[in-house]
Amino acid sequence: MPSQTRPTIRRRRPWAVVLVRAASLPRGRAGLAMVGFIVAIAVLGPFVAPHSTTASIVAPFSLPSGSSLLGGDVLGRDVLSRVLDGGWVIMAMAVAATAFGVAIGSASGIAAAYLRGRWDTIIMRTVDVILAFPQLVFALLLVSILGPTVWLTVLAVGISHAPQVARVMRSAALDVSERDFVKAVELLGVRRRKIMAKEILPNLISPLMVESGLRLTYSIVIIAGLSFLGFGHAPPAPNWGIMINENRIGLVLNPWAVIIPAALIALLTIGINTWTDAVARVAIGIDREAETGMNGDAQTGTLLEMSSVAGER
Repeated sequence: MPSQTRPTIRRRRPWAVVLVRAASLPRGRAGLAMVGFIVAIAVLGPFVAPHSTTASIVAPFSLPSGSSLLGGDVLGRDVLSRVLDGGWVIMAMAVAATAFGVAIGSASGIAAAYLRGRWDTIIMRTVDVILAFPQLVFALLLVSILGPTVWLTVLAVGISHAPQVARVMRSAALDVSERDFVKAVELLGVRRRKIMAKEILPNLISPLMVESGLRLTYSIVIIAGLSFLGFGHAPPAPNWGIMINENRIGLVLNPWAVIIPAALIALLTIGINTWTDAVARVAIGIDREAETGMNGDAQTGTLLEMSSVAGER
């Protein structure tokens, strides 16, 4: 008799299900479209810029013309070329700062929730101290003391994100750390570090994705603000935040030198925030299915936390 083979059923990971369903929502598609448009400009822009970003080719604050489609900036440089070449800097710095802040905050929050005791007290009191400073003020404090370099700006913004991430992840990890599968692994003598990394963290991916999206939005705004104030990526290199500051004095003469970079920053933050909102809504919906018995694993407690997190933000 011919051998019968069973069809292989591949189960998607919970975080993949969240992303796929979020992309199917109207707000998710809108967010992805906006983010994709800005990312395409930032990535492809330097290769298609029609002129040098540092050479003066027209009169200062000249209006759009055939040789300069968006006119000139404060020094007569082509606005279009600087816009096309100035986005990848902010995006790269924002992604790096977000990754650093989310990594530090997640590790701190999970450690505080799982280890409890004095470690919980030390970590959360440190978080409270950093939270006493507004994010932009804290980043400005570090940058003004140690110097306005790119890596320090990324470090300062990342550190300013860590406390918020730590509080959210600690709240989500408190329930997961008390579940039976974690207690069973503890009885086997597995090290605490491995338990936190391999048992608790994988069950917090959904709230972690939402928090990462929110932190990325704030990173873009803070880094653009620091660039506007003269910190971070130094001129004459193009940067959307720097362009707004340089050309605001000629807003009446050539408004495009300010409007275009400001609009691109706004569109990017709105797109990321819209996509993050879609992810949060889908995660909460999956959690409600899990409560009815469709998913009897650790995602139940984790995704319940998403409801409070989305409401607070």
